[in-house]
Amino acid sequence: MNTAMLDQIKKLSYPEKLQLVEDVWDDIAQEAAAQPITEELKAELRRRLAEHREHPETSIPWEEAMAALESRFS
Repeated sequence: MNTAMLDQIKKLSYPEKLQLVEDVWDDIAQEAAAQPITEELKAELRRRLAEHREHPETSIPWEEAMAALESRFS
């Protein structure tokens, strides 16, 4: 990033900086969604799914995970 752009960003207000970060993150997410899934990632996802199927007792339902996060960070 060039220094002139960084200087402009530093002059933004806190809410403007947050909005900028959100906009940049959204742009990154769009680009990431368009990227093909690598064979390495596919293999890792298959491995994790197989592990889950072999040991389902090591997992917790999404609702429990979310509740634990909410209680921890609220």
